[in-house]
Amino acid sequence: MTWTMRRQVGEAEVFSLTDGTFRLDGGAMFGTVPRVLWEKVAPPDEDNRILMRINPLLIKLGGKTVLVETGMWDRGGEKFEQMYALERDETVFRGLRDAGVEPGDVDIVINTHLHFDHCGRNTGLTGEPTFPNARYVVQKQEWHDATHTHERSRASYIPDTFMPIHEAGLFDLVDGETELLPGLSVLPLPGHNLGQQGVVLRSGGETLVYTADLVPTTAHAPYPYVMGYDLYPVTCLEHRKKYLPQWFEENALICTPHDPKVAFARLHETKRGFELKADG
Repeated sequence: MTWTMRRQVGEAEVFSLTDGTFRLDGGAMFGTVPRVLWEKVAPPDEDNRILMRINPLLIKLGGKTVLVETGMWDRGGEKFEQMYALERDETVFRGLRDAGVEPGDVDIVINTHLHFDHCGRNTGLTGEPTFPNARYVVQKQEWHDATHTHERSRASYIPDTFMPIHEAGLFDLVDGETELLPGLSVLPLPGHNLGQQGVVLRSGGETLVYTADLVPTTAHAPYPYVMGYDLYPVTCLEHRKKYLPQWFEENALICTPHDPKVAFARLHETKRGFELKADG
């Protein structure tokens, strides 16, 4: 059974794709939240790792084809694949084909940020741009941070996934909230790192939000469920408290980058904030 799922959002045709699953330490994924709480929503394996999925998003709007995220780096070798329990039950390329799209058809690639599990398929096996006719959109801040790493950030950035795009002149560096197409914008969502951006689609009175790692899975909707991987956790919390109520009021369709089961969700208000439940 294919993972690719289609939704109509106003005038836009939207497809949730996948590039397989992987696992990360559950404690790191939920930060200061005790295991007795997070294991109820994300059961760990014997190595304390929780299952996550790589969920790119394809948007067809106004005659343009937009890919949000490109997938997981695929040149790490056996050790890398074992470390992350990487399983490619499907690939982003199959998902694109299911949606009637070839790599050369993509007009815009949006990199929410340049970590290897989000932009890993930016380039192919020999380093060439995977989507040669696309402009790759990333925040200026993220480009700076990816090329000026430090001890906390260095392991997340693999230059082979983004330097060839720069060398080919395909990056469009944006600064702040930017409309890429009528109704389709990128929105800075710092916290996980400083240069992260989400994607907001508004069309025909409907709203869709791709949260990037501000909300990595549906289990992370409660305000305190901030990752230990976040470089700026308080900043992350501030932006969650700013935007989740807005997206709830808009009844936005929410797409997270790593939920293992849910492609599209809606926010529901609780006494302690919000939760995300599958929609369709």
